[in-house]
Parts: sequence; structure tokens; C-alpha cells
Amino acid sequence: MPNPPDFPDLGGGPPKPPRAPKTPSGGGPGPRLSPGPGLDRRRLFGLAGGVVLVLLVIIAALTGKGGFVTISDTEVAVIVNYVTGSEEIVNRPGYKIFPPLLAQAFKFDKSPNKFLMEGERDQHANHVSKLTVRANDGSNFWFETLEIQYQIIPGKADAVLRDSGPGEAFKQNWVRAYARSVLRDEFGRFSAEEVADPSNYRIATEDAKERLNEMLLSHGVAIKEIITPKPKFEAEYEKAIEDRKVADQEVERQKARAEQLKRERERRLAGIERDRATEYEQLLGTLNASRISAEKDAVKVTRDADAFRIQQVGTGRAEQAQLLQEARGREEQARKEAEGLRARVDALAARGEILVREALADKFSSILFEIVPYRRDPAPTRIELLEAAAAGGQK
Repeated sequence: MPNPPDFPDLGGGPPKPPRAPKTPSGGGPGPRLSPGPGLDRRRLFGLAGGVVLVLLVIIAALTGKGGFVTISDTEVAVIVNYVTGSEEIVNRPGYKIFPPLLAQAFKFDKSPNKFLMEGERDQHANHVSKLTVRANDGSNFWFETLEIQYQIIPGKADAVLRDSGPGEAFKQNWVRAYARSVLRDEFGRFSAEEVADPSNYRIATEDAKERLNEMLLSHGVAIKEIITPKPKFEAEYEKAIEDRKVADQEVERQKARAEQLKRERERRLAGIERDRATEYEQLLGTLNASRISAEKDAVKVTRDADAFRIQQVGTGRAEQAQLLQEARGREEQARKEAEGLRARVDALAARGEILVREALADKFSSILFEIVPYRRDPAPTRIELLEAAAAGGQK
């Protein structure tokens, strides 16, 4: 008899039927329970929800929306709240907690960065070709290696986020955009001869740093230092610089010689001063003797002057008394004359109109009047007064 298909031939006969499970009350065998389709579906949904939640947490943590962020000593973070639109700068190392999914943390590297100008071609955003400058006299010079150290301003990290975007995007744009043109402007103000002087290209470096900081301030980036080596020139000009150095050395040697001659001159002048001091002492003794004699003569002249003064004072006082007496006499005479004049004035005031008429009569007595007809006719309608001068002159 063939084996049924449900029971394969294992060499031991047909298998025994399974034993029925015991009931929970410990009684005899009962029906076996099996999970239904509703329970499996709930487990599947719960498992899928847990996986989705874990994925959301991982994605939120990776994107900075997980609700916390770890900030190191070399980092600064900007917490952007998408609900209120506020931005918070966190410049203290440690942990920062914020509302998950409603806000996002952006971290920036605040440690110094290096922008390098070196070589013949650009390699990346922070390593570009060497800086070549045209001086104001038309010649060219360059710097083999020029380094600019920069970093973001922690207090303006929000400006960095707005202008540059998250991450290290600020390293790709701003310094590269401004550095070359500003450095060319500042170094190009000098001639090739002037820029060879270290003090001049130090001035140009400081001016360039100041201008770059003014330009980059609004973007949250600051230049910390610009390291400039000695500029390089073309071969002919390098030789001219060497010749100039030799000439400068010769000038220094001549200055030293001049200083030596100056000291020799001072030594000789010191000897001359000593001789003159001796002569001065001799002359001083002579002058002292002359001074003593002059003082004696001055005493005699003073005495004579005092006697003459006394004599003149006496004479002056006598003349003063005489003149005072004369003045008093003249004052009395003038007073009497004034009184007589006042009397005449009073008399004239009393007879004023009569005196005026008398004066007019005297005046008219010396004037000749000739009356002639105006039209030369026997019946004139107007007469003309003519004043004729008397013969022999009349007043």
C-alpha cells in the first residue's frame, strides 16, 4: 500500500498525531488557540511605526533638528526657530537643547583658517595662485607665498549663516573674492623702489588688513593676520636692488667716517675752548679792574649830578614862584577885561536893533545905486539895480 503524500516515508511508519494542549485550568485536553489576522496586522503596524520613529530621530539628529546639539571649543552654533523666526547664537561649548523639529542647529568652525596665495594656479578655494602686483611706476613684483589667516566672528555667526549658508561655505567665498584686489590696490600705491623698503610694505599690509575687515565685517568674517614675505622682482631689478644695497653699505661706511671726523672736530674744538677759556679769565681780570675804576668815576659823577640837581631845583622853584605871581596878575587883568566886555555885551543887547540899522546904514553908504529902465523906454515896467564900483576902489 503506497504512503500517503502528506506523510513522507521516513522508515518508521506513519507519525503519531500531535497531543492536544492542556486547558489553562489544568483539566483535560481542549481546543488549541492560534493568532488571528487582526493581531498580526497590529504588530506589523507597531513595528513599522517604531522603525519610522527611529528613522525620524536619526534624520533629525543628522540635520540638526533633533532637539539638542553638542558644541565643541572650536565651534559656534546658530539655533534657528522656524516658528518664531528667531536666531540664537551659542558660543559656549557644551550641550544646547531646543524644540525638536521646530528649530534647527547650524554649527560653524570658529578656529582660524588659512588662505594661501602660492604657485602658478588655483588648487582650491583657500589655495590660489601667487599674488602679482603692478607698481605705480609700471614695474611688476610678486610674492612667492602670501598667507591670510581669517576666522568667523562668533558674535556674527547669524550673518555668516544668512550670507554664506551652513557648514564651511564661508570658506569658499568672501576672502577669495576680496583679498587679491585689495592687496593689489594697497601694494600698487608704491613704486618698486619704495615697496622694497620693509616699512612700506608693512604699511601696505596693515592698510589691506583694515580694508578687508571693513568689507568682511558685514559677512561675519574677520582677518586676523596677513603674512607677507619680501617681494620678488625681475632679474634686472633684483640686480639693481643688490647694487642699491651695496651703495647703502657704502653710504653707511661714509656715515661712520663722517662720525669719526665729527668726533675729531669735537676734540679739536674742545682744545680751542680750553685756550679761549684761559683768555677769557685774563680778560675777565682786566674787565674787573676797569669795572672798579668805572664804579669810582660813577660815584663822582653821581655826586656832581646830585649837586647840580639841587641847584637846578632851587632855581626852578624861584622861577616857579615868579611865574605864579605873574599868572595871578594876568588872571586879575583878564577878569577885569572880561567884566568890561560883559558890560559892552549887555549894552549891545539893550540897543541891538539900533546898532544893526546903524551898521546897515554904514554899509549902504558905500554902495552906488544906478537905476535904468529895463526896456530903455520912457515908461518902464521894471527897474534893475546895478552895483557900480566907485572910482578909486570902494569897499
